[in-house]
Amino acid sequence: MTEPAEDETDDLLRFLDYQRASVLSIVDGLDEQAWHTSTVPSGWTPAGLVQHLGDAERHWFQVVVTGSEVDLPWDEGRPPHDPEAPFVTDWPGSEAVAYYRDQCRRSNEVLADTPMSARPRGRHRGEEISSVRWVVLHMIEETAAHSGHLDMARELLDGRTNLGLR
Repeated sequence: MTEPAEDETDDLLRFLDYQRASVLSIVDGLDEQAWHTSTVPSGWTPAGLVQHLGDAERHWFQVVVTGSEVDLPWDEGRPPHDPEAPFVTDWPGSEAVAYYRDQCRRSNEVLADTPMSARPRGRHRGEEISSVRWVVLHMIEETAAHSGHLDMARELLDGRTNLGLR
């Protein structure tokens, strides 16, 4: 498989960083109560969704792309992911943001050393993934979708709108 043009790689990484920055821009300034308030029937909270985005970064880039996973202190005793459960956490908003930022930083380290055309060493739910490019596109999609969810929640929580980057 040939490596994409350098500008294509730059474009993909720029889009991913833009979506990540939009998430952080939308939640910036939330008070602690709002971080843990659900505005939707499914029950997810802004803190839970930001933690989920950190988990997604960790899963896709550390587990799937590199084929390894570093245990974190809070992993012990943490229940396995339940796809039917809402995204909630008891972490303060600042901890959810710090975790998300750290996982994005780790993802960027992986991406700096891994060609887009490389085949990931790990698997997702037992399935092989075709390329790192596919993972980056998936994470752009995942982050953008949840950015929109957070944008709507923010409006319902405190009336603030258009907080994502433009």
